[in-house]
Amino acid sequence: MYIGLDLGTSGLKGILIDDTQGVLAEASAPLSVSRPHEGWSEQSPADWISAAEQVLQQLAAHGLGKVRGIGLSGHMHGATLLDHSDEVLRPCILWNDTRSHEEAAELDGDPLFRRVTGNIVFPGFTAPKLMWVRRHEPAVWDRVAKVLLPKDYLRLWLTGEHVAEMSDAAGTSWLDTGARDWSDDCLAASGLSRSHMPRLVEGSDVSGTLRDALASRWGLPKGVVVAGGGGDNAASGVGVGVVRAGDAFVSLGTSGVLFAANDGYQPAPETAVHTFCHALPNTWHQMGVILAATDALNWFAGMVGDTAAHLTGALGGLQAPGKTLFLPYLGGERTPLNDAAIRGAFLGLEHATDRAAATRAVLEGVTFAIRDSRDALAATGTKLERLIAVGGGTRSDYWLRAIATALNVPVQLPVAGDFGGAFGAARLGLMAATGAGAEVCTLPPIARVVEPDATLTQAFDAGHARYRAAQTAIRGLK
Repeated sequence: MYIGLDLGTSGLKGILIDDTQGVLAEASAPLSVSRPHEGWSEQSPADWISAAEQVLQQLAAHGLGKVRGIGLSGHMHGATLLDHSDEVLRPCILWNDTRSHEEAAELDGDPLFRRVTGNIVFPGFTAPKLMWVRRHEPAVWDRVAKVLLPKDYLRLWLTGEHVAEMSDAAGTSWLDTGARDWSDDCLAASGLSRSHMPRLVEGSDVSGTLRDALASRWGLPKGVVVAGGGGDNAASGVGVGVVRAGDAFVSLGTSGVLFAANDGYQPAPETAVHTFCHALPNTWHQMGVILAATDALNWFAGMVGDTAAHLTGALGGLQAPGKTLFLPYLGGERTPLNDAAIRGAFLGLEHATDRAAATRAVLEGVTFAIRDSRDALAATGTKLERLIAVGGGTRSDYWLRAIATALNVPVQLPVAGDFGGAFGAARLGLMAATGAGAEVCTLPPIARVVEPDATLTQAFDAGHARYRAAQTAIRGLK
């Protein structure tokens, strides 16, 4: 058996698989986000441990005596700051926190960072958060001994080891992404050194072994290996089998991701596309990231006092985009704008804009943001021939049809089951325990394919053009 633990923004999910990759059990525990100031987004690392304990307790009901490996996945970029005793110094600053936009611009102004990391220094990345702490919380900065990414704090609890892996480390602005090693120059430019960083492994490598006390607590054998794992999107890529050039997936989670695997390193920071190491050796990936996907839909549902499922389930067949536009920039945007200050908007509101029309506008807005990412990927030479769709937003058939039509590409929906980050983490745990390679990362069985609606392709092209015009119009409004 193999366990995958996926630390998400809104909850921690665990999955138990056997050696045929059949799912034996799933478990989850909720998490909340603290937003003490505008643009801030934080979590307590102690809550992650509590959630992991709940998940492992649930999985233990199925018997864990045959577990050989554990894999980890988690939300990226978070700054978890530890002192010399591994005590947490402050709440973790999360991926969708934009407070360090000034520090990010300063670091990005140094050509070193784009040249070495292959990426823009985004406000959500880890390095500018440390610069913010240095500037605004000097007493905390002075005590920083180690900087860990969120899932790697879970690893510290599981194994006692300070370890990161390539895919997650690529989102810090400290990794030489082509060389797959920490950059001493980027660290020095941030006032840090290699000693502040965890040891690096590949995602399918062994990073440590489960502590005996935890193994005995939940009935696992001694010596269970913990794989390097992956950042949430790389682990999802492993989970859906997107590990080879030409394969891609779209994830409709809290954030939205358009993810394509590459067998070489193809940085293009000027496009605001992320170019990161994949969770497997000698493999990279590119992705466009939008900060609010289901987050935008859930925000709207809360505002109108309804549920996302009810709102989207009542829409019926796909329609041409209407006059009402929605720009989903509730907390800034990454690809292609790299703008932490931009905010969302409804435009073109009229008497005819009822609840259904506004819901369609929200889904279309996120869809057009994903199309922006597709266009940015295309500018680097990456072409999408098909897409696998994952994440909570795939429950909306309307949304899938809108994406297929707006991108003019078939969207494949896997059979029932979770092939996301937790499943990918479990696969990485299997690889670390057995020495298996990418051959175990097969594509999931496809339940159905959502084809573009050729009768609405032009309407969605026109809707995207209006969306881009609206985007330009509001960028000066802060």
